[in-house]
Amino acid sequence: MKANPLQELEILGQSIWLDYIRRDLIRGGELKRLIENDGLRGMTSNPSIFEKAILDSHDYDEDIRALARSGKDPQAIFESLSVKDVQEAADVFRPVYDKTSGKGGYVSLEVNPHLAHDTAGTVREARHLWAALDRPNVFIKVPATNEGLPAIRQLIGEGININVTLLFGLPRYRQVADAYLGGLEDRIGQGQPVAGLSSVASFFVSRMDTLVDPLLDKIVKGNGAAGALAGELRGQVAVANSKAAYQIYREIFGGDRFKRLAARGARIQWLLWASTSTKDPEYSDVKYVDELIGPDTINTVPVATLNAYRDHGDPKVRIEHDVDMAYRVLGKLPELEINMDRVTQQLEDEGDQKFCEPYDHLMETLEQALPAMAQERRAAGAQQGSGEERRRKWTTQSPAAR
Repeated sequence: MKANPLQELEILGQSIWLDYIRRDLIRGGELKRLIENDGLRGMTSNPSIFEKAILDSHDYDEDIRALARSGKDPQAIFESLSVKDVQEAADVFRPVYDKTSGKGGYVSLEVNPHLAHDTAGTVREARHLWAALDRPNVFIKVPATNEGLPAIRQLIGEGININVTLLFGLPRYRQVADAYLGGLEDRIGQGQPVAGLSSVASFFVSRMDTLVDPLLDKIVKGNGAAGALAGELRGQVAVANSKAAYQIYREIFGGDRFKRLAARGARIQWLLWASTSTKDPEYSDVKYVDELIGPDTINTVPVATLNAYRDHGDPKVRIEHDVDMAYRVLGKLPELEINMDRVTQQLEDEGDQKFCEPYDHLMETLEQALPAMAQERRAAGAQQGSGEERRRKWTTQSPAAR
C-alpha cells in the first residue's frame, strides 16, 4: 500500500495542521479520523473561517438562538461560538499534545482583527480569550504589526501561548523572534517558569506570489533583459522569502541568547507556513507544501490542499535546498524596482483588512437576526405559536439571509 504523504511529513520533522474549523467536523468524528489517519497535529482558525462555518451551515443555529434570547450582543455571541469550537477541538487534540509533550496538538483563536494596531486592546483581549479557553493546548493569535510586537512580548511574559500571525517580511520576523525571546527573559526575571510555554511565527506564503507575480508580469511584457529576469523570478519570491526566514530561524534559535533560555526549559518558536493554498493554476496545487518541508516547521493547509497532498504530495526535506538561489531571487528584485519592504507592508495592510471584512459581515448578520430573536422571545412568553413554528422562523432562512 502506498504510504500516506501526510504522515511522512512528521517523519521529516514537519507538522501538518488544518486551516479550517467547523462544528460538524469536530462533533462528527472527522477531526479524530484526520488525526489518526493523516497525522494531523493542529488546527488554526481566523474570522474568515468562522464566518463561513457559522453562516454556511445550520450547526450553530440553536446556540445563536439561545444566546440571543439571553440578551447577548453579536460580539458576545461570536465569542461564545468560537470559544466553544476551539475548546472542543483542543480536547480532541489533547492526546496529541500529551503524547508529544506539548510539541503538537494545538488549536488557535484570533483576537478581534480590529485590534491589530491597538497594543493595550490586544493584550486585554488575549488575556480574556486565554482565560475563557482554559486549555494548555491553544494559541492566541496576535498580528505581527508594529503595535502587535510589544503585545507579543507582554503576553509571552505572562505565560500565554501566542501564534504570531500576518507575518510577511524578514526584518519583521527578527522583531517577532526578539519579542518572543524578550518575553521569555521577562518571565524568567519575574521568577516564573518558561517550560511548557509555546509560540509559533506564522509566515503567510502564497499571498506574496499573488502580489508580486503581476508586478513581474508587467515587466515581462516589456521584454529586454529586465523582462527575461522578471520571467525567471515569477513564482519564486514566496518560497525564497520563506527559505531565507528559515535561515534566520536557525541563526536566532541556534544562538547563545536562546541557548541560555533553553537551559531553563524554553522551547523554540516554531516557524509556521500559512496561506499555503495555491492561487495560480499554473503552479502545482501542493507547491507551498512540497517546497517548504523542513525540521521544526508547521504547515497549516485548507481542506483542499490537505486532500491534494494526501493524493500526490512528494515529501522530502527541501527547506534548505537552493538557499543561495533564494537569496539571489530576493537580491534581484531591487533591480526590477520591486521593494520588498513596500510589498510586505501592503500585504500586512491587506491581510488585516481581509480579516476585518468577514468579521464585520458576521457581526452585521448576527445584528440583523437579533430583532427576530427578540420577537420570538416575546411570542414565546405570550405562548403565541408552537415551538416548531418559532424554530422554523430561523432555520428556514438561508444561511446567506441570516
